[in-house]
Amino acid sequence: MTQRLATQHWDVLVIGGGSAGISAAASAARNGARTLLVDAGPMIGGELLSGIPIDGCLNTRGEWVVGGFLRELLDECELLGGYVGHMFDWRTIWVVCCDPEIMKIAVMNVVRRAGVHLLLYSFAEDVVVDDGRVKGVVVLNKMQRTLMTADVVIDCSGDGDIAVAAGAPFEAGSPSGEFQPVSLVFRMQGVDPGPLLEFVRTHPDDIAVCENPWIKQTRDECIAELVKRGLPKVFLRGDGPLVSSAVARGEMYPTSLVASTPVSTQRREVSLNTTRLSGIDATRTDQLSGALGELMDQVWMCANFMKKRVPGYEHAHFAGIAPRIGIRETRRIMGDKVLAYEDVMEARKREDGIAKGAHHVDVHGAGSSQLRQPIRDGGSYDIPFGCLIPRNLKNVFIAGRCFSATREAHGSARVMGTCMAMGQAVGTAAALMVETGEIADVRAVNVELLRDRLGAQGAILEGTH
Repeated sequence: MTQRLATQHWDVLVIGGGSAGISAAASAARNGARTLLVDAGPMIGGELLSGIPIDGCLNTRGEWVVGGFLRELLDECELLGGYVGHMFDWRTIWVVCCDPEIMKIAVMNVVRRAGVHLLLYSFAEDVVVDDGRVKGVVVLNKMQRTLMTADVVIDCSGDGDIAVAAGAPFEAGSPSGEFQPVSLVFRMQGVDPGPLLEFVRTHPDDIAVCENPWIKQTRDECIAELVKRGLPKVFLRGDGPLVSSAVARGEMYPTSLVASTPVSTQRREVSLNTTRLSGIDATRTDQLSGALGELMDQVWMCANFMKKRVPGYEHAHFAGIAPRIGIRETRRIMGDKVLAYEDVMEARKREDGIAKGAHHVDVHGAGSSQLRQPIRDGGSYDIPFGCLIPRNLKNVFIAGRCFSATREAHGSARVMGTCMAMGQAVGTAAALMVETGEIADVRAVNVELLRDRLGAQGAILEGTH
């Protein structure tokens, strides 16, 4: 079917409605830019809707390192009764736990309140580029094809689709072409934390705790803290007796951890993040489509294993599944600056830092393999503004999973808390460009002014380890 090409113009065009995209769009709109957010799906929020905890919001010391848009979103979630809380996992990090069903409403409320225009069920099909400037993005939906022109384009697609199509260089996966495995988060309801935590107390060899050297408590003390809290925030070790014996019997598949997170105390509901399928290039639609069936098989196998073998799950039932496959890694757009492994591990601070990261280096491999390396002294690092500017392009920002980093550094900063901080930075920067009329090149943004604006709007850029 041939469709005519309509035309629309926006101050700021954001492609991708995940955690980075909603933050970027809301921040641009709130700062006065007429902003359109385009997403291919039926709902915005990305992995925020999966039930997986929000990582990267606090460092291991318990200091908040992300505020601003994130804080507004969490406040909205709490107002609606969907904020379970932030908690230390007694393994290595702090996490933020929310009800994914209420999060759907919270995300929409915050984005609408900011004044963002929304276009769902729509694909970014092509770009129009002239001398390094993206003049427009062709957006396709069932209604029409539209050339969306914009002063500033923000690529929050996760895969860097716009930047790549416009000619920005990129790296993908490891040097040998391997990618971190994809996963599918699911939920179980009716979990009784009492028997589960008694199992934690009496079977410490099955529980992953005390992996971060910043944690000064012994293993037994960490176990005691988990039990004392009374919530089913528990990591079953993939190499522990319970899981490894289930793998040997064919009741479970190899995995590094079975991670449970409370998402609703009223429903006694947890999310489980443990499925994994390696060898998938998630930019290959055929491979990603083919992965869904096997991931569903893993979901069902794990749910049955939990009911059969894990105390507290005997009377639990299957409650839901994430709306999409979780993707850890595809393309990394190469920017004016590249966040390095050493920047992360040494908790480096930067004068041009516009966001903070605090998640440990976390690179998953096939089966039960996983690289986990904590940040020095339980601290955080700064992400330079140049990591969000793709090389060779003049009016494009990147934010989220596709930002500029080495593979190991990306393994830390790919998480949702950090992605929202990046999104707020580029959304605010784009609005500043529109406000001042200086739209020729994103590199002309006054970073000191940007940092001041971000700080005034609640972003955390100073005062943490």
